[in-house]
Amino acid sequence: MPHSPTPPAGRAVDTGPDPAVARAADLLAEAARTGVPCPPVRTLLPAADAATGYAVQRLGTARALAAGRRLVGRKIGLTSPAVQTQLGVDQPDFGALFADMAVPDGGLVAAGRLLQPKVEAEVALVLGQDLPHAEVTVADVLRAVDFALPALEIVDSRIAGWDITLVDTVADNASSGLFVLGGTPVPLAGLDLAAVRMTMSRGASEVSTGTGADCLGGPLNAAAWLAGTLARAGDALRAGDILLTGALGPMVAAAPGDSFTARISSLGTVRVAFAATPATDTPAGDAPATGTPAGDAPATDAPASNEAATDGGSGPAGGER
Repeated sequence: MPHSPTPPAGRAVDTGPDPAVARAADLLAEAARTGVPCPPVRTLLPAADAATGYAVQRLGTARALAAGRRLVGRKIGLTSPAVQTQLGVDQPDFGALFADMAVPDGGLVAAGRLLQPKVEAEVALVLGQDLPHAEVTVADVLRAVDFALPALEIVDSRIAGWDITLVDTVADNASSGLFVLGGTPVPLAGLDLAAVRMTMSRGASEVSTGTGADCLGGPLNAAAWLAGTLARAGDALRAGDILLTGALGPMVAAAPGDSFTARISSLGTVRVAFAATPATDTPAGDAPATGTPAGDAPATDAPASNEAATDGGSGPAGGER
C-alpha cells in the first residue's frame, strides 16, 4: 500500500493561507471591485496586529502578481509621529506600488476609480542600485538613489469611512490608491531633502504645507528604514524601484472636479485632477488622458497611508501617511 509523503522534520505542510487572512483579503478585493467600501477587517482577524495585517497584504500582493500586475516599487506610510502615537505604533508601515497605479503628471483620475481618495505630497526616490543589506544607512541610500522627483500620492481606503486601525491599513496595502510622479529627475548631489519645503493647492487655495523634515526627520531616513525592513524580510529593494517616502504635510480629501498642484522646493511641481463626472463614450482617438489605462483594473491590494483629511472624514488625526 503506498505511503503518503511525509514532510521533512521541522517543516510544516503548506495548507495555504490562514482562512481569516484569506477572508480579509477577499473582503478588501471585493470592495475594490465593486466600489462599495467594506467594514474594518480587524474584526475578522484573530490577532489584530501588524504581522497579521502584513499577512493579508502579502496575499493580496501575490494575487495581484498572479493576475499579471507589475510591481514597480513601495510606499511608506505612518511617517508622522502624531499619527503613530494615535495608532499606538512606533514605526512606519509600507505597501506595494503597481504599474497600473501610476497616473501621468497633469493627468485626470476617472470618476469612480477610487472609493474615498485623499491627496498628499511626497518626495519620490528612484533607485539606480539594489539595497540588499539588513542594516541600511543613509549613505547607502544616497549611493543607491538615481534621482528624486516631486510626487503626489492619492491614498484610498477600501474600508468604510476610513474607520481604520494599524491592522486595517496595513492589510489594505497601506491604504494605497494611485500615485503621480513629476517629470524632471533631480540628482541628489548637493540636495538637502530634509530642508525642502512643500505647498499643495486645491485649485487656487493652499491646503497643505510641510517640509522634508516632517517625514521621519527626512525622506532619506524613511527610505533607509524601508530598505532594511524589506531586506530582513527577504524582499530587498532593487534597482529601478520607485519609493514614495511619506507625506510632507496633511492629506486632503479629493472630490469630483478637484485639481491639485504640489510644489516642492528644489524638486519642482506635480499636478493631478479628478474628473467631475463618469466618463462617457468617446470616439476612438479622442479619449482624454486619465489615470486608468484601458483594461486596467483598480488597485485592489491594498497599500496603507495615514489618514485623515483636512476637510472631513475619519481616521488618524493629523492626516499624514
